[in-house]
Amino acid sequence: MDSTKIAQMILKGLPDAEVKVTGDDGVHFEAVVRCAAFAGKRTLERHRMVYATLGELMGNEIHALGLRTELPEE
Repeated sequence: MDSTKIAQMILKGLPDAEVKVTGDDGVHFEAVVRCAAFAGKRTLERHRMVYATLGELMGNEIHALGLRTELPEE
């Protein structure tokens, strides 16, 4: 797994998002996701939205994903 593929998958599920994913070992990643769809949502809800874009990869090919979820103006 690589950071580019993860970013593409997040963008497919959240097309209006700005996404930056980093990670060098192929299983541990960090992502910053800015998306207007996060408005009015708590952090946990935002994270679930991102995890939903990655489906079964979470816990399998992606062992860990650190997330920072923000609104575009943050």
